[in-house]
Amino acid sequence: MKNMKIAIIKTGGKQYKVKEKGVLKIEKLNAKDGDVVKFETLLVTNEDGSEINLGKPSLGEKVEGKILEQGKGDKVSVVKYKRKVRYRKNVGHRQPFTKVEITAIA
Repeated sequence: MKNMKIAIIKTGGKQYKVKEKGVLKIEKLNAKDGDVVKFETLLVTNEDGSEINLGKPSLGEKVEGKILEQGKGDKVSVVKYKRKVRYRKNVGHRQPFTKVEITAIA
């Protein structure tokens, strides 16, 4: 595991632990497939994991990723029901996502 850089990024109101050449699904970004995006870095560790650079509150945009795919997740069914009043409601939802490959961690 030599030369493995790890970072914690923040996007879509969530934090993700990422490494170079890793692929992850995040909240939908307004960009096209193949575009390069930069993420705000909260915490970065060096290759051997000995030194930790802590951002107060962040280290800036030091992580780059390439958008692989835009899509929708699996369908989630939401059922509402009240007894004795003949109330039944069934609603489906598919959360949009963006699949990103991390290309560089500075």
